Amino acid sequence: MISIEYILKCMNDEKNYFGDIWENCLNNKKRFNRAKLKEILKKMEVLGHIKKHGYKNTAYYEKYYHYSLEEHIGFINNLIFTYESRINSALKNIESRKIFSDISKDLVSRKFSKYTKTDYESLLISMTSMFELASSILWTKENTDDSELKKELKNCFKQINEFMDKTNQKLLEGRKTNERILLQKDFSSKIPKAGHLKI
Repeated sequence: MISIEYILKCMNDEKNYFGDIWENCLNNKKRFNRAKLKEILKKMEVLGHIKKHGYKNTAYYEKYYHYSLEEHIGFINNLIFTYESRINSALKNIESRKIFSDISKDLVSRKFSKYTKTDYESLLISMTSMFELASSILWTKENTDDSELKKELKNCFKQINEFMDKTNQKLLEGRKTNERILLQKDFSSKIPKAGHLKI
């Protein structure tokens, strides 16, 4: 996991070129793998913490904060809707093909059919995105002095929690104990600490 706050601290207030970020940000006192750092910056951009300008060698990043409460909450609500749709779509595909038993039986062996593997991985990726959004919301809530924003962020976090609880119930309903353990292990490994991203 990597701290959202740490990545932001590695950046200046103005233009930040990838090479400079790579030199300033360390992972356990070592430089990040370049591809891994690009992945982190992409996640930070998707979550609205930074904004990328330009392309390829001329590209640079700026710390990006939403200029109004409405813009900020609208941005978060769009992400919530997107991730809910992806999770529901993956669940629907799993249920419609009646392949959940395939997943449950083969969690240990990992010998999934092609379609099972695609839908299951899509579910895991979408759930990771939702968990990271929740983590980002908690970080923003802790680092803002805007009481109205705090209130709205609390509601967004509650909405995510309720949706993920329902998703968890759907996934575990009717599963045997060993299947529940394996599924919960898979899903809990996708949850970052508050204010962190999975890498």
